[in-house]
Amino acid sequence: MEMETHHFSVGSFQCIAVSDGTHLYEPPTFPPPSIFLFSNAPKDELERILRKYNIQPESWDKWISPYICFMVDTGKHKVLVETGADGLDPNTGKLVQNLKTVGVEREDIDTVVLTHGHPDHIGGNVDDDGNLTFPNAHYVMCKREWDFWTSGEAAQAYNKHVSEVLLAYAQKNLPPIEERLDLVDHETEIIPGITTIEAPGHTPGHLAIMVESEDDRLLYFSDAVLHPIQVERPDWHSVIDLDLQQLEATRQKLIARAVSDEILVLAYHFPFPGLGHVEQKEHWEWQPIEI
Repeated sequence: MEMETHHFSVGSFQCIAVSDGTHLYEPPTFPPPSIFLFSNAPKDELERILRKYNIQPESWDKWISPYICFMVDTGKHKVLVETGADGLDPNTGKLVQNLKTVGVEREDIDTVVLTHGHPDHIGGNVDDDGNLTFPNAHYVMCKREWDFWTSGEAAQAYNKHVSEVLLAYAQKNLPPIEERLDLVDHETEIIPGITTIEAPGHTPGHLAIMVESEDDRLLYFSDAVLHPIQVERPDWHSVIDLDLQQLEATRQKLIARAVSDEILVLAYHFPFPGLGHVEQKEHWEWQPIEI
């Protein structure tokens, strides 16, 4: 049975990795996974590394990606990071039910952090009637990201087909939160122990998140890294990444920080529950936690 939730702690904070479901990336809607995820990778080297990760290049015709939100209970606040992709796919939109299964109601969430404006991260902001899914929450997003999606800039950044899908989600899910929205710049502690970190490149205002309690820390990559292979090869980018030079600098910064400080890491699209560490070997390598 597929895991839907995973409990863990960061110091005194109680955390839950919560699945919003999975999404299938395959042609003709998306390029083949090797191109979608590693569009600039040399073919021979990519094939070698794929086999190292037990992926057979000749038969890798689809990528089933987890969507992993997470909640932090600090004792005073219940903070949700990402709202998932409700409506994107029959296998998405499971966040609210999975939270309820572990005793967390929609009304319990007082803070929602949105790392960027892609559909799989903001798609659960509102229900089908346009009402806020988390009615008691205030929302946090990077000002640069908000401006990107609400100014018309995003429509120019992607090709027509992609921008139509992305903008439809932005237009549905962003305006309803505006009156409850805190826009942040730079490194900002939004509540004690939870800090936003600028991590641009995937999108202009993409955020990473640091969670700190006692002597324990978690670094949330969000979509700065989409696949464990990109930990080893941070210079390999996906077709959906916007600023490639900036993204590589962001990855270098985040991964180096995770390694040097031996920080627990969570990544949105990694195999559930998305938790692990980065180890310095001949290259950086992803080491998932044992469940």
